[in-house]
Amino acid sequence: MEKINAIITGVGGYVPDYVLNNEELSRMVDTNDEWIMTRVGIKERRILTEEGLGTSYMARKAAKQLLQKTGVDPDTIDAVIVTTSTADYQFPSTASIVLGKLGLKNAFAFDFWAACCGFLYTLDVASSMIQSGRYKKIIVIGADKMSSVVDYKDRSTCPLFGDGAAAVLVEGTTEQNIGLMDSHFRTDGKGLPFLHLKAGGSVCPPSHFTVDHRLHYLYQEGRTVFRYAVTSMSDDCALIAERNGLNKDNIAYVVPHQANMRIIEAVAKRLDLPMDHVMVNIEHYGNTSAATIPLALWDNEKRLKKGDNMIFTAFGAGFVHGATYYKWAYDGSAATASAK
Repeated sequence: MEKINAIITGVGGYVPDYVLNNEELSRMVDTNDEWIMTRVGIKERRILTEEGLGTSYMARKAAKQLLQKTGVDPDTIDAVIVTTSTADYQFPSTASIVLGKLGLKNAFAFDFWAACCGFLYTLDVASSMIQSGRYKKIIVIGADKMSSVVDYKDRSTCPLFGDGAAAVLVEGTTEQNIGLMDSHFRTDGKGLPFLHLKAGGSVCPPSHFTVDHRLHYLYQEGRTVFRYAVTSMSDDCALIAERNGLNKDNIAYVVPHQANMRIIEAVAKRLDLPMDHVMVNIEHYGNTSAATIPLALWDNEKRLKKGDNMIFTAFGAGFVHGATYYKWAYDGSAATASAK
């Protein structure tokens, strides 16, 4: 039996229309454009402002565009996996809502939680499902409405995050030396004190106290998280590169989690890679958590060529981190055009 490789065959995306730029943000909290750009490299972020709409709305929009672009029959989709830290509800899963809205008849759905590493981990899981031969087509969606957990009175965190979603179609092929080639993942369980959302779970259920003390907002100890992220992402990329014979001469692109421009630059420096070989869109979207890597692919799809060597890397709450070696499977310039 021929070996089955898992490949991405299409990318769809969605970002809300509303743009929250640094000038407007500076009227909400004590900050300014220079401070934000110097420290994190973010000029603006997209915010989902419509009342009653959550992560599933953006995920559905991204998946719908994906289906339109690829022309795939929705009835042939086997599974929908949504990776998010901002689920619509504690239950049911956000993926089940997306599946229902899309009208998929022959698929199952579940959520995958791995914070900002969510897309990286979920892509690996979906690829394993495809490689098993039991499933043919899986939609993987990274989506987060980070504005729902950001405290816009906290100047250390509110400039960092935005909302967005992107989806990829993962399929199998017997063509060799293409698709997901290798991954290296690790979790350092010491990360809880430094990056968390304290209230709302089973340890600290919602109450008047948790609301009054603003415990339903993201907390981050920036310096510690920055240090861990730089070290982890740089080391993970270096390991993947060495293990697969990759270097500055044969890496087409690194696609890093878009959390901080200084982290991205440090990863590129570790690989001795010029910045034009690094996918960056943090200036316009900020940190959209699980959506950052697939949104970068969505933004840059037309630049990609079949056979391009790529390294995806991310770091997130947990502390979860890792890197994936992926060899691109189609010419992006030939992908069906679709308005963003």
